[in-house]
Amino acid sequence: MTVRILLADDQPLVRSGLRVIMADHPDLDVVGEAATGSEAVRLVGDLGPDVVVMDIRMPGMDGIEATRLITAGPATTRVLVLTTFDEDDHVYGALRAGASGFVVKDMALDDILSAIRVVAAGDALIAPSVTRRLIADFVGRPDAVPERAPRPVEGITEREREVLTLVGRGRSNTEIAEDLFITVATAKSHVSRLLTKLGARDRVQLVITAYEMGLVTVPH
Repeated sequence: MTVRILLADDQPLVRSGLRVIMADHPDLDVVGEAATGSEAVRLVGDLGPDVVVMDIRMPGMDGIEATRLITAGPATTRVLVLTTFDEDDHVYGALRAGASGFVVKDMALDDILSAIRVVAAGDALIAPSVTRRLIADFVGRPDAVPERAPRPVEGITEREREVLTLVGRGRSNTEIAEDLFITVATAKSHVSRLLTKLGARDRVQLVITAYEMGLVTVPH
């Protein structure tokens, strides 16, 4: 499968650098470039890429609003946010807007390319350590949802609730299996059922749901 990619970043050097790197990988095809969020939205409609590699801070319409418009539209295009996490305080907003994950600009190039492939395949890329950091970062914001006591999540079993809690804590399927003394295949099956029952597009949305339902506690 060839992954058709749209690069959205206001820095030409970043776009050209990624394009050059991807040219060495036959399964990755850069079909367009955008310097603003509004341009990215327009090009998604024109080109129908599989994945948009989206910067957050761009002039005019930022990457969060562009992500919201793209994921709310009829296209099946998925968004992978490319950001400088230590400086950017809008990562959570991008995920809530519908992004399927994010990568950091100082990550190894191979990891960024792998992230694109993962997202294109319909999964979400959000590493466990990054998940925990993301939630902790979100908790400290003035507009964060207050922590609340865990309450039942309608329509799921107690075991699925346990799995959802662990997903929200950033546990991988392997770690969930170890924690609950089940097989990795069973853990993966529980996650798949949660996606269906909760109407979540991917694992990122499960993380958000777990936090917003009060199932996740963050160390202080």
